[in-house]
Amino acid sequence: METGSADRLIGQRAGEAWPLDGARAGDGAERTGARRSAGEGRGAGDGRSAGDGHQPAVVAEPASDRLDGRVALVTGAGSPDGIGYAIARRLSALGAEVAIVSTTRRIHERAGELNVTGFVADLTVEAEVGALADAVAEQLGAVDVLVNNAGLASKASPEVLRPVAQLSLDEWRTEIDRNLTTAFLVSRAFVTGMAERGWGRVVNLAATAGPVNALPTEAGYAAAKAGVVGLTRALAMELVADGVTVNAVAPGIIHTAASTFVELKQGLGTPIGRPGTPDEVASAVAYLCTPAASYITGQMLVVDGGNSVREADYR
Repeated sequence: METGSADRLIGQRAGEAWPLDGARAGDGAERTGARRSAGEGRGAGDGRSAGDGHQPAVVAEPASDRLDGRVALVTGAGSPDGIGYAIARRLSALGAEVAIVSTTRRIHERAGELNVTGFVADLTVEAEVGALADAVAEQLGAVDVLVNNAGLASKASPEVLRPVAQLSLDEWRTEIDRNLTTAFLVSRAFVTGMAERGWGRVVNLAATAGPVNALPTEAGYAAAKAGVVGLTRALAMELVADGVTVNAVAPGIIHTAASTFVELKQGLGTPIGRPGTPDEVASAVAYLCTPAASYITGQMLVVDGGNSVREADYR
């Protein structure tokens, strides 16, 4: 990781020189204000009654599946074969202006491929998350859609696979920080602005491991992903009156570049008979990010080919 480099949080977009100075035509307060229609303020979209201040107003926003004029941030999108990359591509196709972030400079290659803006940051570090929030706001404007996908292990920080009895406290903290603390820090940095504007979408990537099932030697990962679901539900209730929905998507066995042979073989044993794809996860995430999903909050959507509901193999 390149912690401390002066330009690590300067966004790079395809076709633009490195580094950027942060200035774009139409950005800033004028651009942000232009996105808001009279019907999108707190009075219309926050679910509060103008009469007694207690009863929610029965006002449903239009069931659009588009994100034109919205700014979306996707974390953990450094791999071209990963779930984060597929999510960023899908949100961009829906009309959103997308920012992506990972811990290394390869994120700028992905940004060029997707024609989006890339940032480098270590999301387990509070100060870097704050600097990321400032940089995104300066270059793209206020974030409307947040997808917390960061969490996968890397060559520099491999997954910890040990029984609890053999797990060190540092290894435990690594798994919790990578998979849960990142979602907490990034959500905290952006949800206040969403609530103030009266509209927002947060989707957290959980997993079936933890909330649905568990495997030996993966206690840290399972605990963190179960924690992601708890965070999702608590945050959803905190923001439910402010026009902001918060949901989780829990993928099962998904075929990515990081998949092992054993994992892919397990994928063949699912009821559907194959592992899932990043695009299949991305489509579920993208729906939860749209105005059409305005009545869904605090939920976990499992994307595992039916694997978690099968009681036993049939011979």
